[in-house]
Amino acid sequence: MDVALAGFLTGLSLIVAIGAQNAYVLRLGLARNHVGLAVAICASADALLIAAGIGGLGAIVQAHGDVLTLITLVGAAYILWFAVRSFRSALHPDVLLPSQQEPQPAAAVAIAVLGFTFLNPHVYLDTVLLVGTIGASFGDQRWWFALGAAVASVVWFAGLGFGARLLSPLMARPRTWRILDAAIGVVMVVIALVLLRSALG
Repeated sequence: MDVALAGFLTGLSLIVAIGAQNAYVLRLGLARNHVGLAVAICASADALLIAAGIGGLGAIVQAHGDVLTLITLVGAAYILWFAVRSFRSALHPDVLLPSQQEPQPAAAVAIAVLGFTFLNPHVYLDTVLLVGTIGASFGDQRWWFALGAAVASVVWFAGLGFGARLLSPLMARPRTWRILDAAIGVVMVVIALVLLRSALG
């Protein structure tokens, strides 16, 4: 159990950082748009990547820097595109609130979540390489570490997605959504610039 707790705390410390994936899940939660689907995809993807990292994929990722650079560039472009969408929403106060709009189709939500997950190079550096390396150090008990890290992902995304509805009264005003969309746009731009700097610098 001590090893599982170490995995839980390690996974939570890495996943809580503000990022594109978290911002998107938060927005889905506030709009109550396919939250369960998004949470399930995020948690399942993390569990898969954690298992792959502890199973030895981390060494392969580390050895193929060119592939990681390509993923970084594609991921930066994807995140910039989402930032533009967020800024457009923030600049057009006449649009409907998310709760008044037609919900996004499940397929569109799934594609977006998968993009934010697998086109983010940090998921390979943190979840696969870092978690994999730390987990492997526990030897025969490494899968308990993996279980703890995977549970942390479930707890975090479920809390973020389903807990967002507690903010619904605050989010009933168009001004609040404009501020949120602008903030998400800024976060996305910063993330994209950091990714581009790491890929091209």
